[in-house]
Amino acid sequence: MKKPEFLKNQSVVNAICIGSLCSVSYLAVYFAKNIFSAVSPKMLAGGFNEDFIGTASFVYLICYALGQLINGRLGDKVKSRYMISLGLCLAGITNFVFANVAAVSTTAAIVFYGMTGYFLSMIYGSITKVVAENTELVYATRCSMGYTFASFIGSPMAGVAAAALSWQAVFMSSTAALVTMAVICFIVFLIYEKKGIVKYNQFKIKKEEKGGGIKVLIKRQIIKFTFISMITGVIRTSVVFWMPTYITQQLGFAPETSASVFTVATFIISFTTFIAIFVYEKLGRNMDKTILIMFSLSAVFFALTYFVHHPALNIIFLVLGIMASGGSSTMLYSRYCPSLRDTGMVSSVTGYIDFISYVAAATANKVFAGAAVAIGWNNLILVWFGIVALGVIIALPYKRKNIEE
Repeated sequence: MKKPEFLKNQSVVNAICIGSLCSVSYLAVYFAKNIFSAVSPKMLAGGFNEDFIGTASFVYLICYALGQLINGRLGDKVKSRYMISLGLCLAGITNFVFANVAAVSTTAAIVFYGMTGYFLSMIYGSITKVVAENTELVYATRCSMGYTFASFIGSPMAGVAAAALSWQAVFMSSTAALVTMAVICFIVFLIYEKKGIVKYNQFKIKKEEKGGGIKVLIKRQIIKFTFISMITGVIRTSVVFWMPTYITQQLGFAPETSASVFTVATFIISFTTFIAIFVYEKLGRNMDKTILIMFSLSAVFFALTYFVHHPALNIIFLVLGIMASGGSSTMLYSRYCPSLRDTGMVSSVTGYIDFISYVAAATANKVFAGAAVAIGWNNLILVWFGIVALGVIIALPYKRKNIEE
């Protein structure tokens, strides 16, 4: 059988090999990251309270955020084979322990869940770096789309598991996925290295970029993207985390139904990255304009979520609001981060961006837990509207040069 034309290009083949492995690995990561949210209604129904859920998620996100900052830097120095496989394996172990000690000691459970967050933070920076440094920029973008999609599809996977299994069994299935991928990643990356598909620290830093550090990043709009990271982090992490509880408590669905609705909703959200890239291409690859439009649409949809109380329409507008904000997040991770490969700081900056994102999300998670009781879910929607409206202001053009592929 004749080989397809695109497979005759070795750069394309290498990108497919690296991108596929990274995407499947990141799918396991995001399955693990979303199960706590998906099973929270069952845990609440089983005797745990909102304070435990909120505190555990807060500690997890803080540990994940700090881990991104630390491991992002390490990812520029340590081979991806070690960072990724070790992170997956250790996260699988702590996930297992959490599920088995939660009923005995909530304090111990919170500690181990925080450790899970730290170990999972070893993955993303290393993935972004290995893709950026071993594929052409156009393929690096496509690969980042792949594992961005995987990050979204992890939510409906968690929802399916939560609907079908007990919350403890969901954590066990996550442990199996993480440990299995740890072994696969170690072996396959070793093969890639021996075949020359993956090489490390091969990209030469431009002379004008050497020693530039902060000045170079400021020139590359790091301040603007820091704020965008905070806003999109709150929406894609914290708002999505509380969605099953919102559907149960505000809209009156049973926990099992809520898990099913969450599954369908997050499956739809998983297509955000493709929609965002499509819009980006239609706008002439104008990143700034894409981000502005996405935040503007998100603000409109969150406003409609506040005003429209019909359960089905309410969920639709909420999902659309999350998706639109996610479009800005896609620009951040699929376009901005890979474009920094000539600085030699891809993993460090990716880690920093994720750090900022999850610190904001962790803070929001803790605040939202209390706000849902103090001001009610409907008024909390107004808070979410305000957050994305701030994104619109930040995304307004200030005569900055657009970053293009």
